[in-house]
Amino acid sequence: MIVCHCTNISDHDIRAAIDWMRAADAQAIITPGKIYHALGKSADCGGCMPLFLDTMRSNDNLEVPMQLRALRSGAIQEKADEGRSQGHRISKQISAA
Repeated sequence: MIVCHCTNISDHDIRAAIDWMRAADAQAIITPGKIYHALGKSADCGGCMPLFLDTMRSNDNLEVPMQLRALRSGAIQEKADEGRSQGHRISKQISAA
C-alpha cells in the first residue's frame, strides 16, 4: 500500500527501512526523518504523516531498546529551564550589558 504519494513510499518500504536500521544498530532510536533519510527521500506535504506513523508503530522492530526506556523518566524530572544556569540565559545577558 502506498503511504506517501508525494515521494512514492509504501508500507513495505517503511517496514524494510525499520528492519534494516534495527539490524544495523539495535540501540537506534528510529524516527520518521531517519526512515525518509534511509530511503533517500524527504518529507513533502506531511499529509501522509498519520498513516506513516501508524505504519511505523505496527512494526515490532520499532520498540525503544530496554536500556533507553528509563531516559524518559529522567527528562520529566528536569527543571523547566532545561538544566541551564540562570546566568547563561539570553535575557540575562542582554540586561546585564
